[in-house]
Amino acid sequence: MKMVALGEVAHVERAGVDPRALDPDTPYLGLEHIERGGRIVGCGTVGTAELTSTKFSFTTEHVLFGKLRPYLGKIARPPFSGVCSTDILPIRPGEGLDRNYLVHYLRQPTVIGLAASQATGANLPRLSPRVLEAFEIPLPPLPEQRRIAAILDNADALRTKRRHTLALLDDLTKSVFHDMFGELTQWPIHKFGDVCETRLGKMLDAKQQTGEHQRPYLRNANVQWFRFDLDDVLSMDFDAKSRALLQLQPWDLLICEGGEPGRCAVWRGQIAECYYQKALHRARPNTRLAHPEFIAHQMWHLAHSGALSDYVTSATIAHLTGEKLKQLPLAVPPLPLQKEFATRVAAINAERTAAQRSLDTLDELFASLQSRAFSGQL
Repeated sequence: MKMVALGEVAHVERAGVDPRALDPDTPYLGLEHIERGGRIVGCGTVGTAELTSTKFSFTTEHVLFGKLRPYLGKIARPPFSGVCSTDILPIRPGEGLDRNYLVHYLRQPTVIGLAASQATGANLPRLSPRVLEAFEIPLPPLPEQRRIAAILDNADALRTKRRHTLALLDDLTKSVFHDMFGELTQWPIHKFGDVCETRLGKMLDAKQQTGEHQRPYLRNANVQWFRFDLDDVLSMDFDAKSRALLQLQPWDLLICEGGEPGRCAVWRGQIAECYYQKALHRARPNTRLAHPEFIAHQMWHLAHSGALSDYVTSATIAHLTGEKLKQLPLAVPPLPLQKEFATRVAAINAERTAAQRSLDTLDELFASLQSRAFSGQL
């Protein structure tokens, strides 16, 4: 397949415009308005953004390429005209290059990786427009470009639908919680420490690591809201005493002490023998009073309503200390109602797992199509 420099078939247009001379309702895009993958969210206007410095103009014929931290892959097809931050490069394809084909070429992981490797600046890496225009792009005839772009667009649309399904299922769980428990004010209130036994994990001390009693352990980064990220589980020494105190059991609730204080998930024994670091609280509910799934969702409610903030120490870095956690007020509805909620959550999670597997399969398919598309095999 014919390879050409991007600058031979497209042009990075950097003619500056003074936003003060524009209609205040002119759309404005900053990097914060473009997600990885190209979705545009929360577009502003020249007036609301109170712009004073020079910007670049763009139209529906351009591709927008985020040059600041190019590893983020912020590459969009705007469906409207406007102005953008000068950290976004408007690329206008020439007559021999299809805009949609160009977008998919630029969004390839290999091209994003190349852009990241060519960026300069330690703290704020930026890709030079001249370097971008030197990138080589395979250039089949226009009808073939359009065919390739249509295939990739259709495959990407399926991925978008699956992501939307996952978002709806997440919202459904929160809606079920609100429908069943309201604002929580009508239920008896207990201190967290009266409902759950709590314990911080083991402090990581490199000097005490002998390698003789290595065991996997969870740290803050492994605990997300309602789930665990187990792609990068580390190990350290746990002696017999520590193992007896800190081994995780199914239905333990792990709560972040720092980072995003209160973020938590219910452990279900995903790793046969696993422990946890001091950056996490382990909470074991009194099974006659509370269900861990209900407590986890109540923690989300408290964190996102601002009710948790009074119990977070934040002189320098935000922390939810053991003492503060024990004093945290918890609503405790009747246990049968909590169990009914947990059953409904389990059903939603089963659907979510199926949707996530489908998305994973579609991601693999899309990656394969991308690779084949730009090597003449599609």
